[in-house]
Formats: sequence, structure tokens, C-alpha cells
Amino acid sequence: FRLTTAGETHPVIEIVPGQIVTKKKVERVKTVDGAIMPDTARDILKLAVVERHKASGNIGLGLVKGFGLKQGALASSVAHDSHNIVAVGTNDSDILKAVEEISRLQGGLVVCTQGKILAFLPLPVAGLLSLDPLEAVAAQFETIEEAAASLGNLPPAPFSILSFLALPVIPELRLTDLGLVDVTRFKLIK
Repeated sequence: FRLTTAGETHPVIEIVPGQIVTKKKVERVKTVDGAIMPDTARDILKLAVVERHKASGNIGLGLVKGFGLKQGALASSVAHDSHNIVAVGTNDSDILKAVEEISRLQGGLVVCTQGKILAFLPLPVAGLLSLDPLEAVAAQFETIEEAAASLGNLPPAPFSILSFLALPVIPELRLTDLGLVDVTRFKLIK
């Protein structure tokens, strides 16, 4: 999940509270040996989209602002419209652990911090649906949302927000497994 830059700035997807549109920003970033580091003090986190249907190996990487995580990572196989794995996090190891757990579950939602899975909701039917009764899924979803909330000052419905960050038809900036998409220009930018 190494995201590099040649300069001091990088495009950032900024979440607009209460909306599914995002803003395209360019922010100064922290780097170590050319690799961009998440900056929790400024709420700039790493975002990843991992292709999960054709074993292409495609992984899109970017930055997102406004998610509020202070530690750990969230991942989901519900990522409109392609439903690849989408993950957001404060560090690469938790992002990797969350993505690996989604793979192990054959789809679902995951909350991870310090290398430990705090909560998960398996979605084994196409990575989108559960086989469990509605009441059980609702209870698991409540548990996973509480676990996510424990990792920072997250906006309401963090998994819903995460699912739309990979949908490259809603302005302004989105991330796919092929990279960042400037939706207003219909163009891959990184």
C-alpha cells in the first residue's frame, strides 16, 4: 500500500459532511523516503481500492480527508458499483489486515486496529449479502459501527461513506482499482 509522490502535495478526496459528493483538494503531505504517510492530525488518511473479481492485482491508492479515524482501519466489500474491496486507515499494516480479513470472510465489513480485528460482518454472498437472519445482521452491524466509532471522531454511517468513495460517477474525486478519477473531467489523474 505504498503511495508515492515526487512533490510536496498530492490530490485528496475531501468528504462533504452529510453528502455523497466529494471535493477535489490538493494538500501538502508528509513523506518518508518518497512514500506518503497518513496525517491523523490533519485528518488525511490512506484510501485503497483492491480489485477482487478477476485476480488482476489492481490496487488503487489515494488520500481522503474528513473521515475522522485516529487509529486503525475500516474495510468493506460493499463499494459501489464495482464492489471491489475499499479500505481507509491510519497505517498500512491495519489496512492490510482489514483487507485480508475481507478476503478470508469472502466479503464483508471489517474494523481493525493495532493488528487486531475488533469487529466484522461476513457478507459471503457476492461480498454483498449475508445468509444470517435480519435480526442477527442488524446486531452485527450495530457492533461493527460501535467498533468503528471507537477509532476516532467518525461521521455518521462511515461504511456508507466508504462504499461511495469508489463510485466514479459522482463528483468530484473518487478512487478505483485503476487509480484516482477526476469525475468532472472523466479522467484518471494518478
